[in-house]
Amino acid sequence: MSISNITVFMPSVLTLIGIPGLESVQCWIGIPFCAMYLFALIGNSVLLVIIISERSLHEPMYLFLGMLGVTDIVLGTSIVPKMLGIFWFHVPEIYFDSCLLQMGLIHMFECIESGILLAMAMDRYVAICYPLRHGAIFTHQLVTQIGAVVTLRAAILATPSLVLIKCRFQFYHTTIISHSYCEHMAIVKLAAENVQVNKIYGLFVAFAVAGFDLTFITLSYIQIFITVFRLPQKEARWKAFNTCIAHICVFLQLYFLAFFSFFTHRFGAHIPPYIHILFSSLYLLVPPFLNPLVYGAKTKQIRIHVVKMLCS
Repeated sequence: MSISNITVFMPSVLTLIGIPGLESVQCWIGIPFCAMYLFALIGNSVLLVIIISERSLHEPMYLFLGMLGVTDIVLGTSIVPKMLGIFWFHVPEIYFDSCLLQMGLIHMFECIESGILLAMAMDRYVAICYPLRHGAIFTHQLVTQIGAVVTLRAAILATPSLVLIKCRFQFYHTTIISHSYCEHMAIVKLAAENVQVNKIYGLFVAFAVAGFDLTFITLSYIQIFITVFRLPQKEARWKAFNTCIAHICVFLQLYFLAFFSFFTHRFGAHIPPYIHILFSSLYLLVPPFLNPLVYGAKTKQIRIHVVKMLCS
């Protein structure tokens, strides 16, 4: 029997089944997902409006926060509308090229988010460890260059995974994706050809981005803590530490969900698929949802301008 009789050749349409094992309650799962997305959309948009309109917030920390807000909006918008279409309106079909575009956007903006968190950690490191040189080092030009480099890195790392799927695979076992969005490994597993190169490249990107960013973020905060605990006055120590709490909260929740999703997908064969898919979806939804809350609650300047906006 030829390969074309038992496989699908270059499918134009794929089918996302949502959350396997929870099909009967997907309509209810869509409610908190939709609420988180709407809150993320509104919260990050408010942050962006405040940062853009208030000249006093045109500082590196807030400019990076604005970049993070844009990233969160794109990440949520790239998956939630289609996910709700599956859960509520039973529209599981997606064009193959649209699926690859969704996958590319997800991986690219995940990488951008990690890079921005690294930039924010470095900004806090310089601000606390070398406060007199912070203004001279973190100029607006440097912030722009960092944003460009982070975006370029993400594009360079995300593009090969799209090319490897589009150009290497012609035959697929099935067109049904057991997922709620177009995840890289979920698409690769459909192929009826050798997928080793794709798996290796996926692992390389994950460890290259997370390993590099996580290492330098951790080193930055270790140096920050050493400097803070050397300060003579307790009030000064608390004030310096308080400026980092929001960053640490965002950093911990992002990487905890990322590593859980990554390792359960590759090594958690005994874990039910719906657990992995729920956590991988939360990994993309929770950071955009929490970031406005964390930074709005912990950053005094933003809190003040939010109150002014609400009062006016």
